[in-house]
Amino acid sequence: MTMDETKPQIWSRGLTKVYEEAKAVDALDLAVSAGRVLGLVGPNGAGKTTAMRCMAGIIPATSGRTEIGGFAIEEQPLAAKALLSFVPDTPHLFDYLTVEEHLRFSGRIHQLTDIEERIERLLAEFELLDKRNHLPQALSRGMKQKVAICLGFLHDPMAMFLDEPLTGLDPLGIRRMKDAIQRRAEEGGAAIIVSSHQLELVDAICDEIFIIDGGKQVVAGTVEQIRADIQGLPEDPTLEDIFFRLTEKEATQETPPEEAPER
Repeated sequence: MTMDETKPQIWSRGLTKVYEEAKAVDALDLAVSAGRVLGLVGPNGAGKTTAMRCMAGIIPATSGRTEIGGFAIEEQPLAAKALLSFVPDTPHLFDYLTVEEHLRFSGRIHQLTDIEERIERLLAEFELLDKRNHLPQALSRGMKQKVAICLGFLHDPMAMFLDEPLTGLDPLGIRRMKDAIQRRAEEGGAAIIVSSHQLELVDAICDEIFIIDGGKQVVAGTVEQIRADIQGLPEDPTLEDIFFRLTEKEATQETPPEEAPER
């Protein structure tokens, strides 16, 4: 399928997820175009992972609409999911499949005709050539993360959801992962959403930032736009400065003052 760079590859409007009485995600609107990386940022429990899982069709949204490459995830789930990949923060691998067998199995699911070439390229890119015949229990946490990323990249999806992609990686692995993500956007034309608590990663590779807290959008835009719009920041503020300024403000606004004791 040819990518249309004039419209978003990931598009969501009014995305809402309710668990009993609690709104984990509250009417989010976002769009990511081909070749762009969006950083989804927020405190623990802000709703980041839930939002991505809803957009990827892993769990159903309570309301709202999400499209992947023009296909609605709610109405055309198979067509939409064929165009995306979702890499969770904790890799889920099969105990009795080797690294190479994982990739080969995924390649058959996606009906890839050049699977051998893709496997060799990915194993080399992520320094897994000498691990190709290893089972998951023989791999470190970082190696498992690399395998999960390889599985997500294997079919060259046009939309990618990466939840804490740097978990378990050493400094060299982090640098290589950053380069790999940017390369998929800039050269492959993928639309990518990265959720991470590592704000230096988000600042380094993301074209736009989307900060949520309590399931709601706090602010969205490029770092430059956000820096220009927020008052009271230090000179040349980092994304960390922006994040704490906004989330602390939200927490202050949403926490009611304590009532004075009755006398």
